[in-house]
Amino acid sequence: MSWKRLIIAWCALLATAAGASEVKIFRADSREGMIKGTLEGLRIDTLGRLELARRLDKVASLEEPFVFSAAGHARGWVVGTGNSGKVLRVAPGGEVMELHATPEPEVFAVHVDDDGTVLAGSSPDGKVYALGGGGAEVVFDPEDTYVWDLARDAEGRLLVATGLRGRLYRVAPGAEPEVLYESRDSHVRAVAVLPDGDVLVGTAGQGLIVRVGTDGEVATVHDAVHPEILDFAVTPSGTAYAAVLASEASFVDLSKSVAGAGAGDDEEAKEGAVTVTVDSQDTVGSRSSSFSGPRSLVLAISPEGKVEEVVSLQNETVHSLLWHDGELWIGSGQEGKLYRWTGERLIQETELEERQITGLVAGPAGVAAITANASALYRLEDGTEPEGIYVSSVLDSTQVARFGSFTWRGALPRGAGVEVAFRSGMSATPDATWTSWGDDARVACTGCENGAGNTQDVALEGLAHGRYVQWRATLRRGKTKGPRLESAELSYAQENLRPEIEKLEVLDPGQILVPSSFNPQNQTFEPWSPNREGIFTSLRLEAPKNGDGRLKNLWKKGYRTLRWSAEDPNQDEMAYVLDFRPEEIEDGWLRMVEDHHETHYSFDATVLPDGRYRFRLTASDGRARAGEEALEDEELSEPVVIDHTPPVLSRSARRGSTLEVELDDALSPMRDASVSFDAGEWRRARPVDGLLDGRREKLAIEVPEGTRLLLLRVTDAAHNVVTFDLLDE
Repeated sequence: MSWKRLIIAWCALLATAAGASEVKIFRADSREGMIKGTLEGLRIDTLGRLELARRLDKVASLEEPFVFSAAGHARGWVVGTGNSGKVLRVAPGGEVMELHATPEPEVFAVHVDDDGTVLAGSSPDGKVYALGGGGAEVVFDPEDTYVWDLARDAEGRLLVATGLRGRLYRVAPGAEPEVLYESRDSHVRAVAVLPDGDVLVGTAGQGLIVRVGTDGEVATVHDAVHPEILDFAVTPSGTAYAAVLASEASFVDLSKSVAGAGAGDDEEAKEGAVTVTVDSQDTVGSRSSSFSGPRSLVLAISPEGKVEEVVSLQNETVHSLLWHDGELWIGSGQEGKLYRWTGERLIQETELEERQITGLVAGPAGVAAITANASALYRLEDGTEPEGIYVSSVLDSTQVARFGSFTWRGALPRGAGVEVAFRSGMSATPDATWTSWGDDARVACTGCENGAGNTQDVALEGLAHGRYVQWRATLRRGKTKGPRLESAELSYAQENLRPEIEKLEVLDPGQILVPSSFNPQNQTFEPWSPNREGIFTSLRLEAPKNGDGRLKNLWKKGYRTLRWSAEDPNQDEMAYVLDFRPEEIEDGWLRMVEDHHETHYSFDATVLPDGRYRFRLTASDGRARAGEEALEDEELSEPVVIDHTPPVLSRSARRGSTLEVELDDALSPMRDASVSFDAGEWRRARPVDGLLDGRREKLAIEVPEGTRLLLLRVTDAAHNVVTFDLLDE
């Protein structure tokens, strides 16, 4: 029967998946998911829930590049600045008055007494100034480099925390200043007075929290892993909170600290161990290259001395703490985030554009937050913002996608509103090529204005296809309460892209592929029964235990193996079809196997007559896509020789002791020719041209005298072997 009569028409590969393309979802249902976006007028808690934030009004922008300290004042707030060493008073209406400019460039500490006297601690060449109606007066010159903190103890005496000698001084009117505590660390960074009169001290170097009793007794409360104790906040019940740092943004550079420097050590060595700078670009800070923990912790210290971690901030630097109205407020940089700790959960209250909150302070004019670089003062108002906006991070579908629906869940009190809008594009950073947030892309929530339910679904039919997408939620307050957005989901399906066959190769005759853990001694492989749909027999391998997916080569005579690699841009599961035809046939293909899932196929080639063939591989994503969406890629193999016929002896002639032999092979070049004399060992025969590499070869064989049996064994590239008795020829 001719091959032409065997040719059958090519049939379309039936899709094996009945459903549409896989729907995927961008989810924001945790703080980690929500925090990637930007917030304006909104706060976010540890569960990732968005609500309207407390109102925060910018009272004043300050010309000084840095604001380091603040204190409440009867006429507003007092702030200490750098790099001009100015002490300013900011009125509730935003007016700014300069109280004094110290000769020293930085004012890291300010304190306001009950009578309105302002105390300012300057650095370096630290001094304490009293600013009253009569001007500025130096009330204490400790001969230390830095004045870090100021406070009044229970009896009204002034407490001064300094560095580089790491001392806490107590200064009383009419008496000599005394050293209340001297640390082995180079800096005493923070001081706080407890309700019982004891004093808490925080150091930079080893990160010690020390309690100094009213009787002068000193006890270490906590030795932190982090090297710096920056600030304290004390509650009326006696619980204290401590900000603990290991941060490059710290003003203290501990990179050159001398271990063990302390009281009684050489002062020059101790002073040379640490430098301080306010230029954040040059600051090494208190975080060594070997430190891998979070940059900031907040510890709670009970009146009994129990220490517990309550807040951990991996990438932010806490600069200030404030206990106010039964809650702990936390100011941080370099993201400018203001947090509130309720005792149960951490809430991100707002995010300031100045990106660095260096101080929080309460006073008669209200709670204020100060920022540095650029410098400003904000007042925290009662009540929430009337409106807040959340913009998600840019969401990447990795391929061009169509967007299906958006679902948000939360609370929607009557009269409150939520409006969502969307935009999409092809660039990773939104630019002019993206769709706008305008009316063409905005979708309003059905029922958002009438308090219907706590789940809203929005269809995104009008949103242009793209690789990237963002969603924006605008929350508006009702008469009494605002809405809460607890989670959001945005569904999408990638536009189907064509699979790509990267390589199709045919292994050498007899090579087969098996799992790398395949062991012929305890595993067997055997042919399938002949396929009822065709002539090809493949291999069935026992499934190896604990296989790793890798393959190795074995050999099975008569078999051929096709191997390929393919990728689907959508990561869809692919199925493969293999067809074949003789090379001389230019149209029509014969099916070998379909719905194949491995990237190789070994088959018994002895069912095919000798000849040259081509194989066609079709890769389809039809298992993951509906039939009308399935896409395919095709690849043709190089011509493959199927050869079951060994070489033939076409001529032999004796010339003296030399026997000249000519061999021919119809399809494959010869690879080996060996001779044996009188049943002796096989020896390589010598080709006349020196190389055994053609389909026609001539051999010259020196025959020993008296030889009775002369055998020639020839093998071609298809592993066909034949043996000739040359003495019978």
